[in-house]
Amino acid sequence: MTDKDLTDRKFYRAGEETRFAEGGPERTPQTAHPAYKLAFRDTDFLLRDELRPVRFQLELLKPEMLLDEARVGSTLVMYGSARIPSPAQAEARLAAAQNGSEWDKTVAERLAAKAKYYDEAYRLARLVSEKGIIENGLRQFVVTTGGGPSIMEAGNRGASDAGSESIGLNIVLPHEQAPNPYVTPYLSFQFHYFALRKMHFLLRARAVAVFPGGFGTFDEFFELITLIQTGKMKPMPIILFGKEFWERVVNFEALAEEGVISKGDLDLITWCETAEDAWKCISDFYEIREPSED
Repeated sequence: MTDKDLTDRKFYRAGEETRFAEGGPERTPQTAHPAYKLAFRDTDFLLRDELRPVRFQLELLKPEMLLDEARVGSTLVMYGSARIPSPAQAEARLAAAQNGSEWDKTVAERLAAKAKYYDEAYRLARLVSEKGIIENGLRQFVVTTGGGPSIMEAGNRGASDAGSESIGLNIVLPHEQAPNPYVTPYLSFQFHYFALRKMHFLLRARAVAVFPGGFGTFDEFFELITLIQTGKMKPMPIILFGKEFWERVVNFEALAEEGVISKGDLDLITWCETAEDAWKCISDFYEIREPSED
């Protein structure tokens, strides 16, 4: 490129301007004052309340751009509790609870009964990742979790063991919440805003598997089903694992009987207990044919 090249840009890029500023004039009262900082390099300025719309935009753009660059076309989203143990951890928790209260024993027993869903989450993520579906040059059904422990860890681990990359969408919380070690590092994102995190869960989602969980899982699941129920989002497979759990904590039939949802809304949910059943639901919905079926 030369100064006379018609296709060369004439303005310096922001990164270059930053280097110019850092090697700029000697320190004076003017250059030392925060007002003199480049706006996009001034963290205190970016964190002002008035800049919230800008931070919203940045939190929307950063994952979107990086996922585009990673050639992620669609995702399989996996929601579920951060507390359900793996089968190995369940045994240890049961043993520890024997010296506790009756409440502790009951909770440990119920969590241990749900430990099988750690395995099913792992198996579903591995099964789908091993398919390695590519369409229009983009990777399809890339496993996406909240990036944390338990069910989320199982999903990322299953993808990792299949030799595939997976996404983790973590959230900043008052207590430490680090990404699990199976999330692909360059697809590991951290969010300040719950709203933007939930948006990124669904922007590329083509199927969502929901495992037993608490308030966070309820929040994510009910927002998804509301978006589809109201027509704000096109239908996709919503797969609920653990019918016994869900029907114990949410009376879906009663909601329809009370008239606050339509009976047909119950058809938005597909009940599954195994990874194979979940994949069949997804492949049937999208009419995905296995190579042996051609």
